[in-house]
Amino acid sequence: MGLEEEIDDLREEITNTPYNKATESHIGRLKAKLSEKKEKLENQSSSGGGHGYAVEKTGDVTVALVGFPSVGKSTLINALTNADSEVGEYEFTTLDVNPGMLHYNGANIQILDVPGLIEGAASGRGGGKEVLSVVRTADLVVFMLSVFEIERYERLREELYENKIRLDTTPPSLSISKKHKGGIQVTATDDVSLDENTIKEVLREYGYVNADVTIRGDLTIDELIDGIMDNREYLPSMVTVNKADLIEKDYLPTVKENLREFGIDPDEAIFISAETEKGLEGLKETMWERLGLIRVYMDKPGRGVDYEEPLVLQEGENTVDDALHNLGGTLDERFRFARVTGPSAKHDEQQVGRDHELMDEDVLRVIARK
Repeated sequence: MGLEEEIDDLREEITNTPYNKATESHIGRLKAKLSEKKEKLENQSSSGGGHGYAVEKTGDVTVALVGFPSVGKSTLINALTNADSEVGEYEFTTLDVNPGMLHYNGANIQILDVPGLIEGAASGRGGGKEVLSVVRTADLVVFMLSVFEIERYERLREELYENKIRLDTTPPSLSISKKHKGGIQVTATDDVSLDENTIKEVLREYGYVNADVTIRGDLTIDELIDGIMDNREYLPSMVTVNKADLIEKDYLPTVKENLREFGIDPDEAIFISAETEKGLEGLKETMWERLGLIRVYMDKPGRGVDYEEPLVLQEGENTVDDALHNLGGTLDERFRFARVTGPSAKHDEQQVGRDHELMDEDVLRVIARK
């Protein structure tokens, strides 16, 4: 029996096994085996060749436009950026990844118009694996849906999930330390609902015999496996609904109901028309917020504050130390202290160290040794 047949059999058994406390351990073992075999199959496919898409990451951050063929991605990227992506009223117009650069709020946001995904992309259909490998390198996933095909959102998310992309969530808090003896010892916070035996059974499927395991926060079997595999990408996402100019007024409630049905808040979805370039400012603003970008204006010796080309940082990587690394050169090793004026400062010209967290539109002056 080949790997694909084994994977199908495991999926069928998982589907047909009712989930309860008595079967939890068994399902955990099945899911661990499934994950391992999928990984093995993927590695075999990768070693068999395939050119992939080589896209150099440039700018401050990268956004991947994800959608089925002919949803309007090429038209949108042409409207947003300096790209020149071929546009046509037929499927599979975009046969390569087309990068464009959006200049917004002083930031350079690289937007990738990837070839339209089709069902089975995660399994390699239609060059899907190569497309998804590009999506994994992005900082934000923007789902682009046609107003008349909202239901495709569910399939798109499934394809990304199958390719180890986890959206709008954080990695599980899991640490594993191997040891020479003593078996598997699990330390978990009170809110962990998985049975300890289930946790141990899953770990044994991955070859752990002696280990200290610490888990913080409740997690599912799938999230436990994600933490053990430690090769998932965790990305934020948002939804934009194209062809909004074609919606009749009495059809709008139906569109909103369709969005809710698939877990999309209509108030958070961005309605646009790529063709008429309506709604694009709202799209840019929401991308900025989901990317968690902040602008830091550098006060340069002898030249004053540069408000034209700010240093762009992301939330979570926005300390003075992060700024020094982004600035490059010798400032990092010559750093003495910094002075900050703006939202993060208690007062103008506040003296701060490396661990100070900067906020949007702070003014930063670095004091360095000569």
